[in-house]
Amino acid sequence: MSETSARERLKELIQELAIVRGKVILSSGKEADYYIDLRRVTLHQEASGLVGEVMLELLDEAKLDFTNVGGLTMGADPVGTAIMHTARAKDRAIDAFVVRKAQKSYGMGRQVEGPSVEGRDVIVLEDTSTTGGSALTAVEGVRKAGGNVIAVAVIVDRDTGAKERIEAEAGVPYLFAYGKDELGL
Repeated sequence: MSETSARERLKELIQELAIVRGKVILSSGKEADYYIDLRRVTLHQEASGLVGEVMLELLDEAKLDFTNVGGLTMGADPVGTAIMHTARAKDRAIDAFVVRKAQKSYGMGRQVEGPSVEGRDVIVLEDTSTTGGSALTAVEGVRKAGGNVIAVAVIVDRDTGAKERIEAEAGVPYLFAYGKDELGL
């Protein structure tokens, strides 16, 4: 599938499957009149592959050189694995990782799971972001593990300040595949 058609089809699936209208409280504590449940997309049999294609293309268009992708567990997990599988199908070696909210107090005591990010250029991912808090937690965890975060990338930007906060606090570019206006929100 061409990138343009993959992008259009993913947009249709986001609009069809992920956008829930009505008053909701977001993880940031803010109230909104719609919710974007991207797990309905990132864990969907058709949309998952499209997520990988669209996000890898977004990162490639930004001319970023990286070896690992991932973020705070749950929202970022399927995004990272989608990119990893898409890259593999194109004979590219990109590993995924998962960042726990807190370092484990047992076993190996890691906060970042998966192939090591130490000394690697990595992209921190999130499905969507309101305040940027989850992505910033992931950036901090990756940096503590020795990874070099070169950007944060999300599927959908809600245009609620996450971009500005992440760029100011983490000092890296914030990229997104779709803005809320493009999705009719």
